[in-house]
Amino acid sequence: MRGLFITIEGAEGSGKSTQIDLLKTYLDKNKYEIVLTREPGGTNISEAIRNILLDKQYMEMSDTTEALLYAASRAQHVEQFIKPALEQGKIVICDRFLDSSLIYQGCARGLGIETIEEINKYATKGLEPDITILLDIEPKQGLKRKEDQKELDRIELQKSEFHEKVCNGFKELAKKHPHRIKKIDASKSIEDIHNEIISIVSDKISTQH
Repeated sequence: MRGLFITIEGAEGSGKSTQIDLLKTYLDKNKYEIVLTREPGGTNISEAIRNILLDKQYMEMSDTTEALLYAASRAQHVEQFIKPALEQGKIVICDRFLDSSLIYQGCARGLGIETIEEINKYATKGLEPDITILLDIEPKQGLKRKEDQKELDRIELQKSEFHEKVCNGFKELAKKHPHRIKKIDASKSIEDIHNEIISIVSDKISTQH
C-alpha cells in the first residue's frame, strides 16, 4: 500500500519546525511508520545544493539559477528518498516542497508560476503531496521570530517586499487548491495549531487507508 505524503509550507518564521516535531510525536505514538525530510535537502546531493542556495556569500545568484538549483535538489530528493519511502507504505512529512518554489521563485522572484511548474515536471515526475498544511503568518511577525532565533540566511535576508509577496502568494495558492492545501493561522498558540493539524491529518489518513 502506498504511503501518505504530507508537506508543511509557510513563510519564514511560521513555526513549521515546531509543528513538524509535534506531528511526528503524535504519529509515532499512534504506531505509524513515519519519516521526516526537508527541502532543499533530504539526500547528500540535495543537502549540498541547499548549502549553496542558502549561503550569504552567493547573494549575486540569478533568479533562474536559484530556481534550477531548487529543482535539481528536488529531483534527487524525490527519486532517492521520497518515492521509495512512499512505496514502502511510510508517511513522509516534508518541510517545504514544490509549493515553496512556485511562491518564492514563481511569485516573489517574478519568474512565473507556470515557468516553475514546467521546470519541476522533470524534478517531481508527477509526484504531488496528498495534503499540504500552510502555516499563514504576516511577514514582519515571521521575520522577527527568525531574527530572534539565529543569523539569517540568503533567502531570509531578502527585502521586506519579497517576503510580503511570499505571504500573499501562499494565500492565493491555497485558494486555488482548497482540497489539498489547508491554511492555518500561525499566530495562534502552538497547541491550537497542533490540534488543527492533527484533525486535518487524521481525516486524510482515515480516507486514504
